[in-house]
Amino acid sequence: MTASELHPGGPSGDSTADLVAQELAALPITDVHTHLFDPAMGGPADRLLLTGIDELLTYHYHLAELFRVRRDLDPEEFAVRPRAAQADLVWQELFVARAPLSEVGRGVCELLTALGLDPNAADLAEARAFHRDTDREALVDRVFELAGLTEVCMTNDPLDGIERAAWERGFDRDPRFVAALRLDSAIMNWPQPVAGLRALGVDVEETLSERTVTALRGYLVDWHRRMDARYMAVSLPPILGYPDSDANWLQLLVRAVIPAARELGTPLALMIGVRRQVNPRLGMAGDGLGPTDVEALERLLADHQDVRFLVTLLARESQHALCVAARKFANLTPFGCWWFLNNEAMVDEITRMRLDLLGPSFVPQHSDARVLEQLVFKWRRSRRWLTAPFAARYRELAASGRRVDREVVRQDLTAMLGRGFGGQASS
Repeated sequence: MTASELHPGGPSGDSTADLVAQELAALPITDVHTHLFDPAMGGPADRLLLTGIDELLTYHYHLAELFRVRRDLDPEEFAVRPRAAQADLVWQELFVARAPLSEVGRGVCELLTALGLDPNAADLAEARAFHRDTDREALVDRVFELAGLTEVCMTNDPLDGIERAAWERGFDRDPRFVAALRLDSAIMNWPQPVAGLRALGVDVEETLSERTVTALRGYLVDWHRRMDARYMAVSLPPILGYPDSDANWLQLLVRAVIPAARELGTPLALMIGVRRQVNPRLGMAGDGLGPTDVEALERLLADHQDVRFLVTLLARESQHALCVAARKFANLTPFGCWWFLNNEAMVDEITRMRLDLLGPSFVPQHSDARVLEQLVFKWRRSRRWLTAPFAARYRELAASGRRVDREVVRQDLTAMLGRGFGGQASS
């Protein structure tokens, strides 16, 4: 990627912005959170690593838009249509009948152009032919090159049968795909996970007994080591309620997950703020958000200062409080602008706030990609969006008399967007 691709309209005339853009364009990035999978893991009909235009267009961001413009569609009826038929309708409604002005719509157009495909096409024939005719390994290589990535962190769940089969049989791992142990299926909605854990030989009970806690902790430690995971992660509701809540997931988080993270010396990523299924008829597109009780998070951080927490919040209203909390707790690293925050206005605002309050000690962005090719437009756009806030701060720093050159900018960006998780040493 080049600086001209970051600024396709031409040079900005601002030497600091040009410098930042050039360094962001050349920077090999670690994407610290995706829902992608090592292609060698396989699975029935390759349902782990998702690729292709049909998967891109049936991503839940597009479906939420589709049901807005086609209120006559029944979501349940739409869900049982063949994937290609769903994608055809999305393309016709959101890309042909209307201009794709949303963030994700513009992103797909940028991706198609980057792949040499026509974003003005009347149908999906060309895009489908490209996917059909492109070798899978070659596609992965091209996507990583176009996105400027060295590695991505997967989301790995041993309780998913298809995925577990891959881990159990073993596979020749692609070093660009590193593991992250996902916890949702093991601790949320307890005792629902009990049957699945028992099937794996984990000696848990429906009650949160010491036997259950000990067995669950052993499961986490074992699978984290088996996967050589970079960190553990869980998605949580807006209100943590720590320490007073008797919610099962919170008790398991405190009694099993945090001790496992401490034993392993691994970070624990908390993705907070999802309100599940505010409109259940929309399926995955039906989730919402809520502001986070950051005071409860601060209490959690204070009680476990020897464990490193990577935290991202979904609500805009909670971002300032998170930054202030990170100033008080060195074991907290804010990361990314995800889901409803993944747009230029929010990334710009939140990045400036974090730079002002935290300096270069956070992770500015991750992709949250669920389809391989999303990496291309998500990271090309993130590089563009990050240019202005970083350039503004370096410009002010230079005006104060401090030296700002290519080496300084490269050092900071590498620490924040490389594999260092925000330039802080691991606990």
